[in-house]
Amino acid sequence: MLPFRSLASAALISLALAACATAPAGPQESPQEPAPVLLVSIDSFRPDYLDRGVTPNLARIAREGVRAQWMNPSYPSLTFPNHYTLVTGLRPDHHGIVHNTMRDAALGDFSNSNETAVREPRWWGGEPVWVTAEKAHLRTATLFWPGSEAPINGTWPTDWIKYDDAMPMTQRVDTVLGWLSRPAGERPRLTTLYMGALDHAAHDFGPDAPQTNATLAEVDVAIGRLLHGLAARGLRDRVNLVIVSDHGMAPVPYSHSLDIGALVDPADAAYVTTGEVLGFVPQPGHETAAEARLLGRHDHHECWRKAELPPRWHYGANPRVPPIVCQMDVGWEAITAQKLARRAPGSTRGSHGYDPADPSMRALFIAQGPAFRRRQELAPFDNVDVYPLLARLIGIQPQPNDGDIGPVLPALRRED
Repeated sequence: MLPFRSLASAALISLALAACATAPAGPQESPQEPAPVLLVSIDSFRPDYLDRGVTPNLARIAREGVRAQWMNPSYPSLTFPNHYTLVTGLRPDHHGIVHNTMRDAALGDFSNSNETAVREPRWWGGEPVWVTAEKAHLRTATLFWPGSEAPINGTWPTDWIKYDDAMPMTQRVDTVLGWLSRPAGERPRLTTLYMGALDHAAHDFGPDAPQTNATLAEVDVAIGRLLHGLAARGLRDRVNLVIVSDHGMAPVPYSHSLDIGALVDPADAAYVTTGEVLGFVPQPGHETAAEARLLGRHDHHECWRKAELPPRWHYGANPRVPPIVCQMDVGWEAITAQKLARRAPGSTRGSHGYDPADPSMRALFIAQGPAFRRRQELAPFDNVDVYPLLARLIGIQPQPNDGDIGPVLPALRRED
């Protein structure tokens, strides 16, 4: 280890639509050309979703290729921290993206919807795999991966696109296929693809809702389109395809939503983050009062000084972590009064950000391609271990990281 340390019809529709993605055959790679790597993220995809019967394309990859029982997200189990962990091998406490919303003494405020902040390289610590590849004179292309819009260490991917949440999944797939259609010498060695529709549906309706299952089927259609497009270009068996998620999703009933303003007197502490992982900054001179009100176990959450968080979370040393961190129990959230007023009484939504050890937070890992064994199941592993795997597949020297390739080695074919 390196340092830092229902729906059968939907399934039929999915299979049918997958065949609709046609493209002229692209140039095939030469036998000497290393296999391209395609990293796909399906935001909030829990591994048990594969067993719902609505994702035949994904289930086939899992069945015929490599499938981890599950992958453990890093703490906090939020989108930006975990996506950046996957491509750096660093825990959020080490790469600096400690939450979707942060405050830095020198840089100000960060949120995943703030375009200016997202493009500021000083927020992004470590070195993502596309930067290392570009430094090795290997082309990379990223579609919406967190961090890829910033010139980290002065380097962008060869191809990247400004985030557009409204871009349809079909267009995302076709964009990636276009990159992979280039001649072997111009084709990206690493390509990434991000899909966020499932996260939106599960947040709005809950992970077990019919609308979420319908979106699962739509995502699978997009994966089918991707597979068919690769096959049409002679690349289906020549690309190392790795499909992951950043975290899972848990149901949150309306009655489990609390007003964060009621947790502590604003005169004693101000909140920096809301939701499931709460961050508070005591007001000057009110530290004792803030700690007396917040620290310890409460009915639906627990709070710690940042230096006293559970060691298994590997979290709390980074200066961007607020002085007091509170973790909500699974299925509970603390939000602003304004957001609380917008929730429909009796409704259930979905959320994440809970303890990564909870089964509802488990993430997906499946893979297929010339580097991978067939019909191989992996024991659960941490998502920091994906980075050294990507580095090996791409053929670059990994940077210092918290991962260990050992747990994923059984997925790989033996090298001659």
